[in-house]
Amino acid sequence: MPSAPTTAAVERRFRPEVQGLRAVAVLLVLVYHLEPSLLPGGYVGVDVFFVISGFLITSLLYREASGQGRISVARFYARRVRRLLPAATVVLLATGAASYFLLPVTRLTDTMWQLIASAAYVENLYLARQAVDYLAAETAPSPVQHFWSLSVEEQFYLVWPLLFIVWAALRRRGAGTRTLVALLGSLLAVSLLWSVVATGGEPSAYFLPTTRAWELAVGGLLAIGLAHGRLPERVRLPLGWAGLAAIVASAVLYDASTPFPGWAALLPVLGSAAVIAAEHVPGPLSASAPLSTAPARWIGDLSYSLYLWHWPLIVLVLAVTGGDGLGLPLAAAVGTASVLLAWATKVWVEDPVRDHRLVRGGRGALAAAVSGVLVVAAVGAALYVRVDRVESVEFDPSVHVGPQALGQAPTGDPVYPSPVRAEEDLPVLYDDDCQASQEASAPEDPCVYGPEGAERTVAVVGDSHSAQWVPALMELGEERGWRLVLYTKSSCAFTDTMTRGPEGGPYESCRAWNRAVVGELAELEPDLVVASSSTSAVPLEGGEDDRVPMLAEGMTRLWDEIGEVSGPIVAVRDTPRQRRDVVECVAGNADDLDACAIPLEEALERDDPQEEAVGAMADGAALVDMSDLFCADGACPAVIGNVMVYRDSGHITSTYISLLADHLGERIDEALA
Repeated sequence: MPSAPTTAAVERRFRPEVQGLRAVAVLLVLVYHLEPSLLPGGYVGVDVFFVISGFLITSLLYREASGQGRISVARFYARRVRRLLPAATVVLLATGAASYFLLPVTRLTDTMWQLIASAAYVENLYLARQAVDYLAAETAPSPVQHFWSLSVEEQFYLVWPLLFIVWAALRRRGAGTRTLVALLGSLLAVSLLWSVVATGGEPSAYFLPTTRAWELAVGGLLAIGLAHGRLPERVRLPLGWAGLAAIVASAVLYDASTPFPGWAALLPVLGSAAVIAAEHVPGPLSASAPLSTAPARWIGDLSYSLYLWHWPLIVLVLAVTGGDGLGLPLAAAVGTASVLLAWATKVWVEDPVRDHRLVRGGRGALAAAVSGVLVVAAVGAALYVRVDRVESVEFDPSVHVGPQALGQAPTGDPVYPSPVRAEEDLPVLYDDDCQASQEASAPEDPCVYGPEGAERTVAVVGDSHSAQWVPALMELGEERGWRLVLYTKSSCAFTDTMTRGPEGGPYESCRAWNRAVVGELAELEPDLVVASSSTSAVPLEGGEDDRVPMLAEGMTRLWDEIGEVSGPIVAVRDTPRQRRDVVECVAGNADDLDACAIPLEEALERDDPQEEAVGAMADGAALVDMSDLFCADGACPAVIGNVMVYRDSGHITSTYISLLADHLGERIDEALA
């Protein structure tokens, strides 16, 4: 490989087919978000964008480093700010203002933080944290979460120029292009390996820059290669069509269940690289012909603003209509509005600011970036003001009576906890880091509540549906002199049956955890074991008809072993379920809370394997069913006695659980009598 690009290659800057490829990328994402069933893998459009960005940015840096022997970091970032910041800031400000009026108040705090994270280009890291946060599993999508991909690119822009600065310095000492290729190739290989290993095992892998950098690096290496010459035309003609076919195939064949990025991302990434490598081939039979048409180039010109606008419109329209999907007529209207807004932003914001060169140097770029964050943060603060108006409800035992008022009409008094704080009404064990993560395979240091010299030791086992009873058990412990020892793990039903994990594969750490807990209990020898598990657990094998007996059989095996070293086992039947948007429903129906109740048969539609497991035990196990304290007259309300019952679709607020302490104690006594 020669040490410098050819003059002709340096001069080839505008690539109409690349603009057309941008159009393909944004249209894939647009169709996927508007109606996923049409293109279930349309999310690969983001990967096409990554390859294009890596190609264009590397082309720019390589030209500068090769031609001038140095990189002007200040000029590089000034160009990035002029190109990206104006439109992004306008969209964030408009989205924040619209969210204030259109989104449910329960979603504004998260939206506020995501607005700020997007303005600071760390939205991908924010979403990565949410992805591994079990308690955030039901967080509704924010209108700016699509900024995650822009954040990945901006983080790429922080690292990539440094590589060229290093190479420029090495080049002055005699290093050639091979050194640069080795640097970029090493980064590509490490990132791809990281992506493959992390995908499927880490929910955050989708958003991390470390799992995506290789996609941009593919475009970067391609830019260096094309700077030294093009492929023969006889190769480029089929290569372009093969690349387009690969992109379309991934958009059609992939779906939400495809482990991504990992190996699967190679198809759209290499397809994009193939289209770029094919370049422009004269004649109507080349792939570059449709990509270079005026309509394709026009959409490509709008692609950045179109990407920015389409997602906020979708989320806000769905918030207003209350639907789960747009439907084709509304999807067409939202798509049209997105294009019109993108055109207006391109003409009145992007082009004027880019051409005006208001930001020239590094200081100006930094000042503009900081100013953008501050302005967006001010809009976010306005969202928080609205939240603060409805969240300041104090608990009043004379008003917030909970189960005492079951079956009675709402009084109209303020609900506690406020809907905007319901998701945070958690057992103290979460603050104390006592709930094991999904990755944990054995208890290291179980949390203990109560005095060492307690009269009885009570072990609590199961998943988060067992952990939710801890506030009531702690109150009983104070009254009865119990010492509670907790062995709870997220999404891990207490059964010896292999279940499906959060990613769909075998939940091996759960089974290992449960076996380890049995060993812990053999040493602890508790006087009582309280168990509960979500009915949403699914065995790895078998169908729906096999679910209950298979899980129950695994529970019985564990309980038999426990019974040899402990006192009796009390299984608490799983609590009724609610609709996913229960908190939003309460926030939006303060004058008609009955609208948020769910029919009894729907709330308890799934049989609890614990019932069958208790029946299979000759003795030593008993079932406690608290369902009648959540439901009455054929319905399960979201608010009972002015107390918010649910913090999400499957978990009860700690406040309501605490108000059930006496009832739980009585029923445990009855079950053990």
